[in-house]
Amino acid sequence: MRKRRRSKVLKPGHEGVKMERTFVMLKPDAIQRGVCGEIISRFERRGLKIVAMKMMQIPKELAEKHYAEHKGKKFYDGLIAYITSGPVIAMVIEGKNAVKLVRDMMGKTNPQESQPGTIRADYAIDLGRNIIHGSDSLQSAEREISLFFSQNEICAYKLTNENWIYE
Repeated sequence: MRKRRRSKVLKPGHEGVKMERTFVMLKPDAIQRGVCGEIISRFERRGLKIVAMKMMQIPKELAEKHYAEHKGKKFYDGLIAYITSGPVIAMVIEGKNAVKLVRDMMGKTNPQESQPGTIRADYAIDLGRNIIHGSDSLQSAEREISLFFSQNEICAYKLTNENWIYE
């Protein structure tokens, strides 16, 4: 009998609930504008768990791997220059349906099309300075997490309030 392969971003959760892990990056404009703490607090208040986080200056080679799907597009060179222009905060966030939940909290890529109350609507105006990146699928999350974090940098722990977050 063949063993079923389990995704690295799915983790055992609260009483049978499957937890997802997603990658989130607060971009250089978030750092420069001093809104990182407010954004991180939104994830924590929602009940999501930060299992890895670091501030770093992204080397050009890593930026090119991260944004490889955009290579050849008109905005690619500007994107690489922007994301390497200053420090970022890279995070792994865990929770039930974390990929979709984080994407919903972030809002649309273009801040002017984002719903009020989303991170991009509240903190950004321009498409090219949209404050935050989040994985768009479980497959992207797994790839992006592995680009920015080694397994020993990701913590496994239980929040004391998980019984109040998940059934």
